[in-house]
Amino acid sequence: MEKIKFTKLHGAGNDYLYIDLTTNYYNFDPSELSRRMSDRHFGVGADGIILVMNRTTRETDFRMRIFNADGSEAEMCGNGIRAFAKFLVDSKLTDKRRLRIETGAGVREVEMLGSMGRTAYVRVDMGAPVLDASLIPVAAGKSPVLDNELSVGGQVFRFSAVSMGNPHCVILADELTDELVKGFGPKIEAHELFPKHTNVEFVKVRNSGEVDMRVWERGSGETLACGTGASAVAVACSLNGRTGRKVKVNVLGGVLEIEWAQGNHVFMTGPAETVFEGVYDYEQAMGTFK
Repeated sequence: MEKIKFTKLHGAGNDYLYIDLTTNYYNFDPSELSRRMSDRHFGVGADGIILVMNRTTRETDFRMRIFNADGSEAEMCGNGIRAFAKFLVDSKLTDKRRLRIETGAGVREVEMLGSMGRTAYVRVDMGAPVLDASLIPVAAGKSPVLDNELSVGGQVFRFSAVSMGNPHCVILADELTDELVKGFGPKIEAHELFPKHTNVEFVKVRNSGEVDMRVWERGSGETLACGTGASAVAVACSLNGRTGRKVKVNVLGGVLEIEWAQGNHVFMTGPAETVFEGVYDYEQAMGTFK
């Protein structure tokens, strides 16, 4: 029977199941595995799985692949890559404090800042934000896409679009309610304006240095945090004149510190924590849950 070792970690509540493929070989379909393991009733429970893989180039250290709870593959995850770095160090796969990780959105640099018990603090260079509508992608006639109109479900929203290696739709709101996030999040995710679907961030600005955010993630639904989303929010709020370039983003799972630095790169700092380790019987699960 195919028994898959995994470790569950989370970054500000955004949880993933990490599977080490650097020394282990498993025969599984990653999309199907993610759907089954991520199920919070019949599986382990997570926002998705992350595969820990050997590098493909000498200029990097490791490779990361991310699969959402619905089985779709994501380009990048800010919370996921912080926990990825902690997993590498805890598993003694590296003793480096600075790492270059291959992702579907390109190479990202991470730095372990310190740890306190099971929690580590990690800083990630999230790269430069993409504001070109055709590259995000979003079906808009101009770039950047700031304060544009979006009509869905009989309501009109104003949104800004940013890519941090994956697409984001940022919407400012007076209050962040379940009706707003869960009612309109899935409709906006699949809106025709976004040919590859989109992550949706609903944001309440507290002041020039602090915002509250709830996120509807493409392929996973509402999650407790989204690192690329928090980064996109900081960029969008700054461009719209609502905040400065350094912002504390309060998410349901904690706090992320975002800085859009003068070199145009966005830096994110936040926690990563181990939850537990386990073994998943893939073949038995495949035969049981249909």
